[in-house]
Amino acid sequence: MPADPRHRPLTSRLLCETVALFAILAAATLLADRSSGPLRALVPVLVVAQGMWLHRIYVVAHEASHGKLWPDDRRINDLLGQVLLLPLLLPLRIHRKIHAFHHGHNRRDLETSALDTFVVRGRCGPLRRAGYFALWYLAVFAGGWFLHSLISVVLFLVLPLRVARRVSPAFKGWRRRDQLASLAMFGVALALHLGLGAMFGARTWALVIGWPLLAFAWCYSVLVYIYHYDTDYGPAVRHHVRSLRPHPLAAWWLLGFSDHATHHREPKLPWYALAEHRQPLPPEHEANQKVETIAAAILQQLRGPRIIELSENADDQAGPR
Repeated sequence: MPADPRHRPLTSRLLCETVALFAILAAATLLADRSSGPLRALVPVLVVAQGMWLHRIYVVAHEASHGKLWPDDRRINDLLGQVLLLPLLLPLRIHRKIHAFHHGHNRRDLETSALDTFVVRGRCGPLRRAGYFALWYLAVFAGGWFLHSLISVVLFLVLPLRVARRVSPAFKGWRRRDQLASLAMFGVALALHLGLGAMFGARTWALVIGWPLLAFAWCYSVLVYIYHYDTDYGPAVRHHVRSLRPHPLAAWWLLGFSDHATHHREPKLPWYALAEHRQPLPPEHEANQKVETIAAAILQQLRGPRIIELSENADDQAGPR
């Protein structure tokens, strides 16, 4: 990608803004907690705000995962991305591997990288169906997708490589040195959490990272699949996605990722260039644009998962029920 003269000043401002607002929100939470007056009632609001801002930090780190936060120097890019991910206990190498699988295999078929689709053998009776719907609602609206991601991180950290490659094709290309480097970064992240608690006390850790991390888990889970829920399947993995109408506040918070179809079509575009390269989906995929706003995309997930019944004795699709 040719050098863009805007990149360094925009990225520097983005990093300063992101880190400074995290520090301001943390300080405001601690001040409100120590207040004996009405300001103390703001603590839950500030904790949620910190959790939502952790999502901004995650989105900035996502730029580093694609190698485009500081493209002139991969070492600086990866250092910045990893530092941003430390509060989330997430090694950058693992995020990069999982996210690359998402981009390369997004809804390739009913069972590959399609979080809203449950493929079952035989008839899915009412009780079993209710169980799948309960799993879906817990995943989306109770932080379950964050827990799913955390389990994935643990598997990348501890599974023997031969076992890992049998568990999921996402492990293809995962090497011992990747695993060891990720274990080291996970250790650094854990030390950050434990060190903060040891130096400033458990309550300070809870207010600055612990409880905000729970708020982030909810925010992440609600938003993570809004661009792919109920989109189509097939080999054209770049187009199983939708974009949503940009909103100024959301565009600032989420770095313009409402233009998600643009991101999947050209994943090396930096966040500030997404709107400039916006294009409609190809005609054969335009039905993916079922909703226009972030709120509508969140709410449509209330419809639940798609359940596909397969014959007990064959791999033919019986169809959604």
